[in-house]
Amino acid sequence: MRYSAVSVFIQALQGHTGWKPAWRKAAPAPFYDVVIIGGGGGGLSTAYYLAKNHPETGRIAVLEKSWLGSGNVGRNTTIIRSNYLLPGNEPFYEFSMKLWEGLEQDINYNAMVSQRGIYNLYHSDIQRDAYARRGNSMILHGADAELLERAQLSQEIPYLNYENARFPVQGALVQRRAGTARHDAVVWGYARAADQRGVDIIENCEVAAILQENGKAVGVETNRGTIRATKVAMAVAGSSSLLAAKAGLRLPIESHVLQAFVTEGLKPLIDTVITFGAGHFYISQSDKGGLVFGGDIEGYNSYAQRGNLPVIEDVCEGGMALMPMLGRARLLRSWGGIVDMTMDGSPIIDKTPVENLFLNAGWCYGGFKATPASGFCFAHLIARGDPHPVAAAYKLERFAEGNLIDEKGVGAQPNLH
Repeated sequence: MRYSAVSVFIQALQGHTGWKPAWRKAAPAPFYDVVIIGGGGGGLSTAYYLAKNHPETGRIAVLEKSWLGSGNVGRNTTIIRSNYLLPGNEPFYEFSMKLWEGLEQDINYNAMVSQRGIYNLYHSDIQRDAYARRGNSMILHGADAELLERAQLSQEIPYLNYENARFPVQGALVQRRAGTARHDAVVWGYARAADQRGVDIIENCEVAAILQENGKAVGVETNRGTIRATKVAMAVAGSSSLLAAKAGLRLPIESHVLQAFVTEGLKPLIDTVITFGAGHFYISQSDKGGLVFGGDIEGYNSYAQRGNLPVIEDVCEGGMALMPMLGRARLLRSWGGIVDMTMDGSPIIDKTPVENLFLNAGWCYGGFKATPASGFCFAHLIARGDPHPVAAAYKLERFAEGNLIDEKGVGAQPNLH
């Protein structure tokens, strides 16, 4: 149902009493053809693309241990981009970028996709050359890329610290199709679209065990009873290792906390996404006016959705080095997400050694931007048994074979000197 501006205003005054829930509060059935564990971006998009592109799959359920959006999909800095270097990654993220561009029309939901561009700043000749190489790789794979020198960059972004800085800004690699999307709206949009295609979305349903018979996954044991299934798919981000252990698997993954921050609401200032090339710092401005920024992961393993002061200090130092005016803004809040870091910084979309058990994990810094392609390719794998061409490199076996995609989840990040 579509609402006019007037009807939306009237409903707001009336406490939304006339609005129906965006998705059904489904109760678990005893059997499904596919059970997807994880109600975040990866799980919900997988369910949607399974129902849409592979209707022969049958009955589908998404199990979420808490409420939708309580995990990483609601705890990130909302950046979407496809500015990667290596051939194992760039085609996948460019495919995801194209899906982002048509997402709102596809699911009939305003996900607030804003292609405001991303500027990766460089601070040395060596870094410029590395960014030029990355830009060329992007163009070869169908993405857009521009390398700007300081004169042009200073016209487009005049408020950076170009001169009196420890690492003077020399220029930037720009992807103008990149930008941001509203993370909560992405969750709600995929949930509603999947529900409309018959997917059961079951919240507050935590998986205690993955049931196996004769080496095959046959269902799950949950706090809401036993659910049998022909196929079981795992898409639980930072909890991937814990869930895989319930099936007797040990993954090449470590879980770390990644913090994000937002300031008080300010007048429009930063109309793009900016990354600091001399440190791990990235920033944009939300539609509500808050400056949203983040940095590096915590240096220890954790499953806590919170971080510590040293990383906050490091992130703020990076921001101040880039644009000293940030020191006048008051920090409103911070939060943490649990990211599952693979050994090469690239994800896993593959079958597991347990038959009919599928894995979507290891997204490192790149989980949110990958949401559409992650679900599309995982659905393809579950339905057909073979990897989608753009995700063919994301095999679990690559860690044993030595075929690593060593990009550390952020694209080229060379030394400055």
